[in-house]
Amino acid sequence: MKIWVDADACPVAIKNILFRAAKRTGVQLTLVANRPLRIPPSPSIKMLQVASGFDVADNEIVKQLRVGDLVITGDIPLAAEVIEKGGYALNPRGELYSADNIRALLNMRDFMDTLRASGIDTGGPPELSQSDRKSFADHLDKLLTKHARNA
Repeated sequence: MKIWVDADACPVAIKNILFRAAKRTGVQLTLVANRPLRIPPSPSIKMLQVASGFDVADNEIVKQLRVGDLVITGDIPLAAEVIEKGGYALNPRGELYSADNIRALLNMRDFMDTLRASGIDTGGPPELSQSDRKSFADHLDKLLTKHARNA
């Protein structure tokens, strides 16, 4: 298992959780972004810079993804592609995307896009809470534990 991070929009608190997990487990962690990011020195942590542009980072993640890899993203269409390719997708708020919930999440995203396009202010997401961080860390730990058992 490798962990891929859609890093341009990933909160710092979540990156820090991922850095600690990669150092602890040795699982390869790759942050994909269109600008340089500061990462701690570790053989299991690397940064992959891609060109600027719409979905360039997402497309690179999907291209390199293998069955069983984990992608950290809040991008629902990217999560859908990850699931379709046999990977796992985890939202920075701790929500595990799955074949069971991704269609409904895509529909809700499209509905909210339609509302925004018609001029309705739908607001933004709430600030990342301590509960969100805990949920993320718990799901990450479960996935890493499952991987370690199957390795």
